[in-house]
Amino acid sequence: MTSGEVLVEVGQRHVPFFVVLTGDVQVFRTSGGAEALFITLGAGQFSGEGTMLTGRRGLTRLRTITAGEVIELTREQLLGLIQTDAELSEIFMRAFILRRIELIAGGYGDVVLIGSTHCAGTLGVKEFLTRNGHPFHYIDLDRDADAQDLLDRFHVTAADVPVLIGRGDVVLRNPSIQQIADCLGFNDAIDRTSVRDLVIVGAGPAGLAAAVYGASEGLDVLVLESNLPGGQAGSSSRIENYLGFPTGISGVDLTARAYAQAQKFGAQVMVAKGAAKLACARSPYAVHLEDGGRINARAMIIASGARYRKPAIANVSQFEGAGVYYSASRMESQLCAGDEVAVVGGGNSAGQAAVFLAETAKHVHLLVRGDGLADTMSRYLARRIEEHPAITLRTRTELVALDGDRHLDRIRWLDSKTGVVETHDIGHVFIMTGAVPNTGWLDGCVALDGRGFIKTGPDLSPEDLVTSGWPLARSPYLLETNRPGVFAVGDVRGANIKRVASAVGEGSIAVAFVHQVLHQ
Repeated sequence: MTSGEVLVEVGQRHVPFFVVLTGDVQVFRTSGGAEALFITLGAGQFSGEGTMLTGRRGLTRLRTITAGEVIELTREQLLGLIQTDAELSEIFMRAFILRRIELIAGGYGDVVLIGSTHCAGTLGVKEFLTRNGHPFHYIDLDRDADAQDLLDRFHVTAADVPVLIGRGDVVLRNPSIQQIADCLGFNDAIDRTSVRDLVIVGAGPAGLAAAVYGASEGLDVLVLESNLPGGQAGSSSRIENYLGFPTGISGVDLTARAYAQAQKFGAQVMVAKGAAKLACARSPYAVHLEDGGRINARAMIIASGARYRKPAIANVSQFEGAGVYYSASRMESQLCAGDEVAVVGGGNSAGQAAVFLAETAKHVHLLVRGDGLADTMSRYLARRIEEHPAITLRTRTELVALDGDRHLDRIRWLDSKTGVVETHDIGHVFIMTGAVPNTGWLDGCVALDGRGFIKTGPDLSPEDLVTSGWPLARSPYLLETNRPGVFAVGDVRGANIKRVASAVGEGSIAVAFVHQVLHQ
């Protein structure tokens, strides 16, 4: 390499990996055309961060300052090395993950987000970028003095908020997550034309576990995620009963590790490209995407999960992201610090949210329709709620109304014990009630139970198999649907145990059956 040579440019599609033998290489972050030194790599040091795992565009500029020598590997060569050498794998993976964390913490990315706490779309964009591990710099219209200058510079108004400025010059006004993913090149490295050994729909714990085991065992794996990797578990503030984490772990941290682990073994994850339809008449099966694309697969694992049921309140959609939330992560907790909040639900997710929010909120009201928590929540969580001075458990209580203008200002709940409707000046409500399976896209391809969850294995009736024309002499495997080679795992499956550990177990077990199907 010669002095002043640019090895990697910001936004570069194919980012190589370098080990410095002699000389020095500087790593710069860029902003508004100016560059700032991030770190200098000397002899024996190496380049790279999370981009080496995801295959996405480069976030930093690498330039030599003295002549010297480097070893250059393509991303594919690096992944092959990581998968075969345990010692180097530990060194590289740890470095890549910690470097990406540093970029995220400092907001050293290629994205500037201009938003407001009064704008519902702002929280959605922040959550999408955060859950996908993409660093961004956030400018709050309500607090940052420089916000108006940026709006004027890019000829946008407050009505366009949230505004995302990508790579310094691309301006997206109130963007969808699909537009953001396309702008930042999240899926550029993914080949849509090949027939995959295994396509997994959903990147929650079940889907990610299947991706890890499938890819590590040599299968060509593609994961499709319509929105946020991690599923409902990714929104959990703290999971304390997952094996191996005695002090607990947040859902974001747990699923982010699984995400990186799947990519380490070569699984690819396509984000913001949800499944719109399954063509199941013959094998290989085809998944039609929401953008009109199509992915072919020899085997499939459906891990599309479930979503919280919305309350029967007419204007609930008006306040989603602006006072009504379906997760309780660090971002949401910052929005309601020092305020009273309400959590609706009696399950573990609601309990975890209540305890977590009580750390920063003025007070937490937990609204439960039943007589208590004993039948729906783990005992350790129920005791913590009962004994917490900042949490009031309100049994036999139902949320009945939401009021406000741009943001939620007050709520009303019905105390069914007294029949009294109470009004409270609460501007933040976290709804975690019930589960609705994400099966609408299946369009009758697989058998569903009475609640819309997928039937598998012994739960399938002879009529289910006859109706679908089951072509094999054997019965469906344990997690197999009434379509050979199509499996269902996690919350989307009927009779599933609603625990993260259960979902992970089902994802790994399904891969064992996939191998049998592919060898038949």
